[in-house]
Amino acid sequence: MEKRQREQVFRDPVYGYISVEYNVITKIINSSEFQRLRRVKQLAGVPMAYHGAEHSRFSHSIGAYHVATLFLNNKDLKEALSERDKILFLATALLHDIGHGPYSHAFEDVFKTDHEIIGTNIILNSKDLRKILDEVDLNFAEDITSIILKQNKFPLLEQLISSQLDVDRLDYLLRDAYFCGVTYGNIDIDRLIRVMRIHDGKIVFKSSGIHAIESYLISRYHMYFQVYFHRVARNYELVLEKIYLRVKDLIEENYKFMADVRILKEILKDPSNIKYYLMIDDYYINGLVSNFKLENDYILKTLATDFMDRRLWNYSNNESDLPKDYTETEKRYFEGKVTLQEQTYNDETKNMAEQIFILKDDLTLSTLDKESRVINSLVDSGKQQQVKFFYRDR
Repeated sequence: MEKRQREQVFRDPVYGYISVEYNVITKIINSSEFQRLRRVKQLAGVPMAYHGAEHSRFSHSIGAYHVATLFLNNKDLKEALSERDKILFLATALLHDIGHGPYSHAFEDVFKTDHEIIGTNIILNSKDLRKILDEVDLNFAEDITSIILKQNKFPLLEQLISSQLDVDRLDYLLRDAYFCGVTYGNIDIDRLIRVMRIHDGKIVFKSSGIHAIESYLISRYHMYFQVYFHRVARNYELVLEKIYLRVKDLIEENYKFMADVRILKEILKDPSNIKYYLMIDDYYINGLVSNFKLENDYILKTLATDFMDRRLWNYSNNESDLPKDYTETEKRYFEGKVTLQEQTYNDETKNMAEQIFILKDDLTLSTLDKESRVINSLVDSGKQQQVKFFYRDR
């Protein structure tokens, strides 16, 4: 595989210098499809609660790539992977979020898209990026998508890219905690890499590393309920969902928009049309919503004003507190139910990647919930569900 004559570096606030030594990685980063991620925020509505959280999916993807390079220093992994496999791992870590849209989950919920499906479509069918990947070989793009879609063609790499302890989670917990200014995301990545082994075709961790794994999972738990599920962030994203919903309904009613909604119309007709999908980012949506403040439609104008001016809605834990005098139309656009759930450790046994395996001193395998009293106690008690009802004042 062709290496750069001179190492490329990115100066990162979390890791310091991030190095790139393969030409194909540089070309992926420089592609228009990947550069678009600079214009998509990593944390959607969270900056409305934690004002420093302005980082992008670009910086997270570069970070996930860097964590992958750190994992390749592990002796077992280094010996198990060919050079092509190593580049496949690095490229997949870099491209795992390529399909995310603006304020991603709000967009997916209303427009019925899936960022992983769209991401694989972009990898396989976008002109510039596919040409770059084909320079490795003609199967390289398909192999990346098989890992993202967990098709079990590369089980080791799938565990490293998407599991309960993977390069994606390790970076976003560290990075998000850093930019939010919280301390929950402190993770000992070096220790996790030192105790990682490959045993019977599985990624496992020596029992001496259990404390580092416990710390990682508890940090993840706190990040979800203190940051990702913050009611202000959920409120803000709900308002955006209602804007999307109103736009969708108005398009179906043949409403004459003052703003240019041609791109959204095309995506509504065909969410798999990557030409139009790649044209939307946070900048596009913010500009569009800002223009909606001038629309003649009262509902769209009101929602757009709330979103742009951060006018938060009321909330309650009880549905009975919702306004009783709302019309059916007002209920559709001015109130919403948000259900949030997460658990510290998933002891699911159907999917190998959904368990963290522990290599005991006698070289037998166990699972984390059986070897850690801390995690065992959190398998059930660490499951939390929050239901909140948001509504707009008249």
